[in-house]
Amino acid sequence: MNAYLDIETSFDQRITIVGIWRDNSGQQLLGSPGEQMIQLVGPQVTSDAIMAALDGVEVLHTYNGHRFDLPVIKGALGLDLRRAFTCRDLMHDCWRKKLFGGFKGVERQLGISRETAGVDGWQAMQLWAKYLDHDDQDALKLLLAYNREDCVNLEKVREFLDAR
Repeated sequence: MNAYLDIETSFDQRITIVGIWRDNSGQQLLGSPGEQMIQLVGPQVTSDAIMAALDGVEVLHTYNGHRFDLPVIKGALGLDLRRAFTCRDLMHDCWRKKLFGGFKGVERQLGISRETAGVDGWQAMQLWAKYLDHDDQDALKLLLAYNREDCVNLEKVREFLDAR
Protein backbone atom coordinates (compact mmCIF):
# COMPACT_ATOMS: atom_id res chain seq x y z
CA MET A 1 0.00 0.00 0.00
CA ASN A 2 1.15 3.53 -0.78
CA ALA A 3 0.80 6.52 1.52
CA TYR A 4 1.49 10.20 0.90
CA LEU A 5 2.73 12.34 3.78
CA ASP A 6 3.02 16.08 4.23
CA ILE A 7 3.57 18.10 7.38
CA GLU A 8 2.86 21.68 8.33
CA THR A 9 4.97 23.55 10.85
CA SER A 10 4.74 26.68 12.95
CA PHE A 11 7.03 29.70 12.81
CA ASP A 12 9.18 28.04 15.49
CA GLN A 13 9.39 24.85 13.39
CA ARG A 14 7.09 22.74 15.57
CA ILE A 15 4.93 20.23 13.75
CA THR A 16 1.37 21.49 13.63
CA ILE A 17 -0.23 18.96 11.26
CA VAL A 18 0.77 15.59 9.87
CA GLY A 19 -1.35 14.71 6.87
CA ILE A 20 -1.41 11.18 5.46
CA TRP A 21 -3.32 10.18 2.34
CA ARG A 22 -3.57 6.42 2.00
CA ASP A 23 -4.05 4.51 -1.24
CA ASN A 24 -6.15 1.75 0.29
CA SER A 25 -7.09 0.04 -2.97
CA GLY A 26 -10.48 -0.86 -1.59
CA GLN A 27 -9.29 -1.72 1.93
CA GLN A 28 -11.21 -0.46 4.92
CA LEU A 29 -9.46 2.14 7.08
CA LEU A 30 -10.41 3.05 10.63
CA GLY A 31 -13.78 1.32 10.29
CA SER A 32 -15.03 3.55 7.50
CA PRO A 33 -14.89 2.36 3.86
CA GLY A 34 -13.28 4.88 1.54
CA GLU A 35 -11.83 7.00 4.32
CA GLN A 36 -8.28 7.65 3.16
CA MET A 37 -7.20 10.92 4.76
CA ILE A 38 -5.75 11.12 8.25
CA GLN A 39 -4.75 14.46 9.76
CA LEU A 40 -3.09 14.65 13.14
CA VAL A 41 -3.33 18.15 14.59
CA GLY A 42 -1.31 19.76 17.39
CA PRO A 43 -1.14 17.47 20.41
CA GLN A 44 -2.38 14.52 18.30
CA VAL A 45 1.00 14.51 16.56
CA THR A 46 2.82 11.67 18.30
CA SER A 47 5.08 8.90 17.05
CA ASP A 48 2.48 6.29 18.06
CA ALA A 49 -0.31 8.10 16.18
CA ILE A 50 1.82 8.43 13.04
CA MET A 51 2.80 4.76 13.12
CA ALA A 52 -0.84 3.74 13.65
CA ALA A 53 -1.87 5.89 10.67
CA LEU A 54 0.81 4.22 8.55
CA ASP A 55 -0.07 0.68 9.57
CA GLY A 56 0.06 -1.58 6.51
CA VAL A 57 1.91 0.98 4.37
CA GLU A 58 4.75 -0.29 2.21
CA VAL A 59 5.89 2.86 0.39
CA LEU A 60 5.74 6.36 1.85
CA HIS A 61 5.78 9.20 -0.69
CA THR A 62 6.73 12.82 0.02
CA TYR A 63 7.89 15.89 -1.88
CA ASN A 64 11.18 17.20 -0.48
CA GLY A 65 10.50 14.86 2.40
CA HIS A 66 14.05 13.59 2.65
CA ARG A 67 15.24 17.13 3.39
CA PHE A 68 12.25 18.52 5.31
CA ASP A 69 9.27 16.41 6.45
CA LEU A 70 11.10 13.26 7.53
CA PRO A 71 14.01 14.99 9.33
CA VAL A 72 11.56 17.30 11.13
CA ILE A 73 9.53 14.30 12.31
CA LYS A 74 12.70 12.50 13.38
CA GLY A 75 13.99 15.55 15.25
CA ALA A 76 10.70 16.33 16.99
CA LEU A 77 9.50 12.82 17.77
CA GLY A 78 12.53 10.56 17.43
CA LEU A 79 10.64 8.64 14.72
CA ASP A 80 12.79 7.62 11.77
CA LEU A 81 10.28 6.92 9.00
CA ARG A 82 13.07 6.28 6.50
CA ARG A 83 14.12 3.25 8.54
CA ALA A 84 10.55 2.04 9.05
CA PHE A 85 9.34 2.33 5.42
CA THR A 86 10.50 2.44 1.87
CA CYS A 87 10.44 6.21 1.25
CA ARG A 88 10.23 7.87 -2.14
CA ASP A 89 10.89 11.58 -2.41
CA LEU A 90 8.97 12.60 -5.53
CA MET A 91 10.98 15.80 -5.84
CA HIS A 92 13.94 13.82 -7.18
CA ASP A 93 11.71 11.99 -9.67
CA CYS A 94 10.34 15.36 -10.81
CA TRP A 95 13.83 16.75 -11.30
CA ARG A 96 14.74 13.76 -13.49
CA LYS A 97 11.70 14.65 -15.64
CA LYS A 98 12.77 18.33 -15.76
CA LEU A 99 9.90 19.40 -13.51
CA PHE A 100 11.13 22.19 -11.26
CA GLY A 101 9.64 25.06 -9.25
CA GLY A 102 8.70 23.37 -6.01
CA PHE A 103 5.62 21.25 -5.47
CA LYS A 104 3.14 23.98 -6.41
CA GLY A 105 5.15 24.69 -9.57
CA VAL A 106 5.10 21.01 -10.52
CA GLU A 107 1.34 20.89 -9.92
CA ARG A 108 0.85 23.86 -12.26
CA GLN A 109 3.05 22.28 -14.96
CA LEU A 110 1.01 19.07 -14.76
CA GLY A 111 -2.35 20.90 -14.78
CA ILE A 112 -3.27 19.83 -11.24
CA SER A 113 -5.65 22.39 -9.78
CA ARG A 114 -6.18 23.40 -6.15
CA GLU A 115 -9.13 24.76 -4.24
CA THR A 116 -6.58 26.40 -1.94
CA ALA A 117 -4.65 28.09 -4.75
CA GLY A 118 -2.50 30.91 -3.42
CA VAL A 119 -1.90 29.33 -0.02
CA ASP A 120 1.74 28.48 0.54
CA GLY A 121 3.96 27.32 3.39
CA TRP A 122 4.34 30.83 4.79
CA GLN A 123 0.60 31.41 4.83
CA ALA A 124 0.14 27.96 6.38
CA MET A 125 2.25 29.11 9.34
CA GLN A 126 0.17 32.29 9.57
CA LEU A 127 -3.05 30.27 9.55
CA TRP A 128 -1.77 28.13 12.41
CA ALA A 129 -0.85 31.24 14.40
CA LYS A 130 -4.35 32.68 13.83
CA TYR A 131 -5.87 29.44 15.00
CA LEU A 132 -3.71 29.31 18.14
CA ASP A 133 -3.85 32.99 19.02
CA HIS A 134 -7.53 33.65 18.27
CA ASP A 135 -9.14 30.19 18.14
CA ASP A 136 -9.85 31.00 14.49
CA GLN A 137 -11.65 27.86 13.30
CA ASP A 138 -11.83 29.17 9.72
CA ALA A 139 -8.03 29.46 9.67
CA LEU A 140 -7.72 25.87 10.88
CA LYS A 141 -10.26 24.68 8.31
CA LEU A 142 -8.30 26.34 5.48
CA LEU A 143 -5.01 24.96 6.80
CA LEU A 144 -6.45 21.44 6.92
CA ALA A 145 -7.80 21.81 3.37
CA TYR A 146 -4.38 23.00 2.20
CA ASN A 147 -2.62 20.07 3.86
CA ARG A 148 -5.16 17.64 2.43
CA GLU A 149 -4.58 18.94 -1.09
CA ASP A 150 -0.82 18.61 -0.62
CA CYS A 151 -1.24 14.95 0.32
CA VAL A 152 -3.83 14.06 -2.33
CA ASN A 153 -1.86 15.84 -5.05
CA LEU A 154 1.27 13.86 -4.14
CA GLU A 155 -0.58 10.80 -5.40
CA LYS A 156 -1.53 12.60 -8.62
CA VAL A 157 2.11 13.60 -9.21
CA ARG A 158 3.29 10.04 -8.52
CA GLU A 159 0.73 8.66 -10.98
CA PHE A 160 1.96 11.09 -13.63
CA LEU A 161 5.60 10.16 -13.01
CA ASP A 162 4.89 6.44 -13.07
CA ALA A 163 2.89 6.78 -16.29
CA ARG A 164 5.88 8.33 -18.10
